[in-house]
Amino acid sequence: MIKIYTDGSCLENPGNGGWAAIIINNGQKTKIKGSIKNTTNNQMELLAPIEALKKIPKGSKVQIFTDSKYVKSGITEWIYNWKKNGWKTANRQEVKNKDLWTELDILANEFEISWNWVKAHSTDDLNNEVDLIAKEAANL
Repeated sequence: MIKIYTDGSCLENPGNGGWAAIIINNGQKTKIKGSIKNTTNNQMELLAPIEALKKIPKGSKVQIFTDSKYVKSGITEWIYNWKKNGWKTANRQEVKNKDLWTELDILANEFEISWNWVKAHSTDDLNNEVDLIAKEAANL
């Protein structure tokens, strides 16, 4: 079982953003991060699991930990109706970040994923660590 902790950060929203992931596979810890100018916090929260999934073998069993209810609810609940309704929300608005949601959906279908929400800035050491890495990336 591969464990992935993800987080996104934005200095201003929108503004300079960073994303990060900690991948734990067979006891080995790998940290990845990136930054984008003029982005949003939600885009960074989505990019973190996208980039992490690209780094692991397809077909793997994965636990993803995120402190973003937007990401967890989006990929485990909302996305089904979005796709059924032509990428429109319940209010008939265009889904924001459709390109990232589409990419995450395609990637997620190549794995057996358990999505887990963790409270931000709390007692989960790996979530706190990935939060710091994402903030550092946003400052690059």
